[in-house]
Amino acid sequence: MGTQTIERTRLNFRLLAATLFAISPLAGFAQTASSILILGAGGQDQYASSFKAWGADWEKACAAGDVTLAKAGGDLDKNGLETLRSLLETEPKETPLPLWLLLLGHGTSDGKEGKFNLSGNDLAASELAALLKPFHRPLIVVCGFSASGAFLKPLAGPDRVIISATKSGSENNFSRFGGYFCEAIADPLADFDKDGQTSVLEAWLFAAQQTADFYKNEGRLATEHSLLEDNGDGLGTPPDWFKGIRAVKKTKGDRALDGLRAHQIHLTASPAERLLSPAIKAERDALEQELARMREGKSGMAEEEYYAKLQPLLLQLAALYHNAGLKAR
Repeated sequence: MGTQTIERTRLNFRLLAATLFAISPLAGFAQTASSILILGAGGQDQYASSFKAWGADWEKACAAGDVTLAKAGGDLDKNGLETLRSLLETEPKETPLPLWLLLLGHGTSDGKEGKFNLSGNDLAASELAALLKPFHRPLIVVCGFSASGAFLKPLAGPDRVIISATKSGSENNFSRFGGYFCEAIADPLADFDKDGQTSVLEAWLFAAQQTADFYKNEGRLATEHSLLEDNGDGLGTPPDWFKGIRAVKKTKGDRALDGLRAHQIHLTASPAERLLSPAIKAERDALEQELARMREGKSGMAEEEYYAKLQPLLLQLAALYHNAGLKAR
């Protein structure tokens, strides 16, 4: 491929990309995701008050996003584990609509098993993994509690975003990350790419920075280091691997990076996003993931090879929008 051909390909790429960003849907689709808020045992009044306040922020965010909310746990629910089991039993197992699980409280780990502290029986990581096994729908699990790093690998799987407040089960001091995340998910300041909606990735990055700032401003040694896992390998990625919303570090063995799927999911979607059907969104998300993987491998390809492979994917995206009945603004 000669220089002139490459330049024409670049121009076509820019024109096609501009077209894809300048579309709006014609018709809307009712979409209702669901969320389960699980409050752990406070232990002390100051902690119980914090968890309750964080939960109230989450309720407001769910209301803003038209997300159905159910609650379990808290100091008044002496059988929180059974309540959670019942709520998960009634949830649809196969649907393109996401299910959000938010766990706020204290956690522990003995080095072998992580546990989330409830007023009655505690919730073990292995039990939560078993409860979630029947689900074949997007799952977002935010483990906003101490020692929650022990939950990361047991819960990981396809089409799942798992966030832990700590990098391991040994970080067992009181965790503040959950509170910051509940605020960030509906905070316009966390919308780093300015597309009118805050993704799970953006909220996580914003909350992780606020957590780090707390310890820095207080002159304390940080005792919690959050991880995000969304590629199914259960290893997770720390926030300092990102510049903006893109991971800028490489993994050993070139394993898949975390963050892409998390950036495709929003609790409160923009008006344009709400108008896309679940089927169209799923197809678009798959194409975007393929595009992102190609960009990651760009350095290992000749320029002409890269553009030759990139253009068909962009054309598929354009055809997707066209067939869905979309028009230019």
